[in-house]
Amino acid sequence: MADRMLQFVRLSQHQPDKRAAAARRSDFGEIYQRFSAERASEQSSRCSQCGVPFCSIHCPLNNNIPDWLKLTAEGRLEEAYEVSAATNTFPEICGRVCPQDRLCEGNCVIEKGFESVTIGAVEKYITDTAWEKGWVKPPSPVREVPHSVGIIGAGPAGLAAAERLRGRGWKVTVYDRYDRVGGLMIYGIPNFKLEKEVVLRRAEQFAAGGIEFVLNCQIGRDISLEELRAKHDAVLIATGVYKARDLGGPGADLAGIVPALEYLTASNRQNLGDAVPAYEDGTLNAHAKRVVVIGGGDTAMDCVRTAIRQGATSVTCLYRRDKANMPGSMREVSNAEEEGVRFAWLSAPEGFEGEGGKVSAVRAVKMHLGLPDATGRQQVEPIPSSAFSEPADLVIKALGFDPEDLPTMFGEPGLTVSRWGTLTIDRRSMMTQLEGVFAAGDIVRGASLVVWGIRDGRDVADQIESYVLAKASSPALAAE
Repeated sequence: MADRMLQFVRLSQHQPDKRAAAARRSDFGEIYQRFSAERASEQSSRCSQCGVPFCSIHCPLNNNIPDWLKLTAEGRLEEAYEVSAATNTFPEICGRVCPQDRLCEGNCVIEKGFESVTIGAVEKYITDTAWEKGWVKPPSPVREVPHSVGIIGAGPAGLAAAERLRGRGWKVTVYDRYDRVGGLMIYGIPNFKLEKEVVLRRAEQFAAGGIEFVLNCQIGRDISLEELRAKHDAVLIATGVYKARDLGGPGADLAGIVPALEYLTASNRQNLGDAVPAYEDGTLNAHAKRVVVIGGGDTAMDCVRTAIRQGATSVTCLYRRDKANMPGSMREVSNAEEEGVRFAWLSAPEGFEGEGGKVSAVRAVKMHLGLPDATGRQQVEPIPSSAFSEPADLVIKALGFDPEDLPTMFGEPGLTVSRWGTLTIDRRSMMTQLEGVFAAGDIVRGASLVVWGIRDGRDVADQIESYVLAKASSPALAAE
């Protein structure tokens, strides 16, 4: 089978076909078509099977990418799925939402001159096929063990830890303040990148495997952290970060200026069939409005592309740096441009103009890139006398997220935080200052990628198990 590989010298890179921009502007369906079996095998065969696979090294999960590419090229899809699932709790989700152009594909050793292997689309194809064939099974322990864990947060980190511990026989209870399992995968990421059925079927499978979900449950209000500690052998805090970074300046309190997550949540809830008054009355609906999105990350791209689908009159993205310095995925920027989003590069907001208490424009200034700072990134400096107004009926602030004040929210001053508000932990054990209380995911590292949440969740599961087993085997520790 060796002749099936190293085909990059004769086969070009090919991403899955995209639906036409004019068609996808009118709905929230995923934009990429699915690979055929032949095309998936063909693209997998381009892998060079290199001795030092940079794709795996630069994947937060260290996925065995060359292995499952080779198996796919050989038509051994069930084995390919088993290899993929061995390191990744949600390969079907990572295949859809990971910025492969910055991670695995962006570090492929055959990138120069031949273009990288198409990794993400093959990963998605493998797992979607596995679901169709019934190869994906609920976590099923060989035996039950007398240990329990309470996990706060049903996002990527919490779910990854839950799946890993349940597979080892633990009793796992996941608490979440929202009414559905998935966190930002449900309410933050739009359907055109991640259809919600993909997330919900995993939640149903986890429940079938014995993971208990307690939803609409706010820790510190409905149940205290102290009660969870008494109920479980260990507690994991994996709440993520949801507090929007704000933007001040004159006019910042005008109506029509909204945080990105509120806007995206309203849209996602509406697509899920929920009653959303703020969407229906137009407060969080871009229909027939001039929309300006401030920010340059993936959340900003989600907002501009959502506004297009809601029927905005115009959509402009203001970003203070240039296109080459965008923190988000270049594929997402390209998709947004195809769908009609206008980018105002090197433009920084200074304030807002309004009429009758409602926003009418964003006041901005042109910027230019200066000398690099201590991190090596070029600083941005305003250009004198370059102020301009960008008309807007709806302004969406997509400036990133900060942690909420968990010690106050949970009523637990023993939790300590960093100067950024994230929970502080022992980096080796992943435990907070509270005995038996662990933390992982964005609440520790700050707003990050789904794939990093999965990595942290799997890692902390191992640490929780080690702690509880050590405590159970040591009378001195158990007495503490």
